[in-house]
Amino acid sequence: MAGLCREAVDRALEDSGSTWDDIDAVVVGKAPDLFEGVMMPELYLADALGAVGKPLLRVHTAGSVGGATGIVASNLVRAGVHQRVLALAWEKQSESNAMWALSINPPFHMPLGAGAGGYFAPHIRAYIRRSGAPNHVGAMVAVKDRRNGSLNPFAHLRQAEITLESVNSSMMLWDPVRYDETCPSSDGACAVVIGDQAAAEASARPVAWIHATAMRTEPTFFAGKDHVNPQAGRDAAAALWQQAGITDPLNEIDAAEIYVPFSWFEPMWLENLGFAEEGQGWKLTEAGETRIGGRLPVNPSGGVLCSNPIGASGLLRFAESAMQVMGRAGAHQVPEAQRALGHAYGGGSQFFSMWVVGAAPRP
Repeated sequence: MAGLCREAVDRALEDSGSTWDDIDAVVVGKAPDLFEGVMMPELYLADALGAVGKPLLRVHTAGSVGGATGIVASNLVRAGVHQRVLALAWEKQSESNAMWALSINPPFHMPLGAGAGGYFAPHIRAYIRRSGAPNHVGAMVAVKDRRNGSLNPFAHLRQAEITLESVNSSMMLWDPVRYDETCPSSDGACAVVIGDQAAAEASARPVAWIHATAMRTEPTFFAGKDHVNPQAGRDAAAALWQQAGITDPLNEIDAAEIYVPFSWFEPMWLENLGFAEEGQGWKLTEAGETRIGGRLPVNPSGGVLCSNPIGASGLLRFAESAMQVMGRAGAHQVPEAQRALGHAYGGGSQFFSMWVVGAAPRP
């Protein structure tokens, strides 16, 4: 884990033109410690994280933690507490097994022995029943994202030859989720340097300007909970668009990095985020509007379906959205992307984190 994290940190510092002396604080994001079986790893990793002698803050909001880490770091800068903050998130799933780490039975909790896939599959089936979406939509998302991932040198899974037929012939894991429609177990880390306006203006290369951030949380279970279209996600998106001055997200956002661990979550989250009316998100996917070159390119990097170091996955969505508006996404660049969304969710669809970044400061 130390080498994994330090490589990401060193690359972020070099890329931003920063040195260790420029970093005022470090914010670390990490999914449940049981995923590696090391409790509070940020403590023994302080050297590798560059946190010795600097303020260190650990963030934990389950799978959305990467996004929350970016927002906490940006808030420290926005509040004037620090000028430059290093945000870092990671996961090394080869150290353990998230499927079974999620299947423990802590006291006073409902037992769950199915891992994330078994937990979310019923919600996907509920979405299909509600929306009337045809069965091939999930496979279409998988093909799109895996082909996008083949353009991304950092993607874990790079399957340029994937087809609808190959997805539909892969084994069924949790009905209706097939093997090729689910995220991998990945090792990875992501680090970003977030600075104030003076730091941005001193940069020798283009930066991504943060236009808005939002976080919302709701309980995992409560009377009336909508697992298909969670209230916390809707509220976070509404607050985000308002803060960013966006009234028509579908036409004002040029690229979206959305947390899609199972392919059917693309149409679900398109609705939850306000890009489509309830029950209509699958139509954007089926029409090809979420491909690179479409009306709203979703996950041009390949997204979580191609790389899922859980603690880092949300920060990767944020970083990839920033790369898009900086014009530095390489082969998976969306042409002329001016505003982009980074999105993360976690837990039992209870934690939501998101931001909007732009190629220029918000007017």
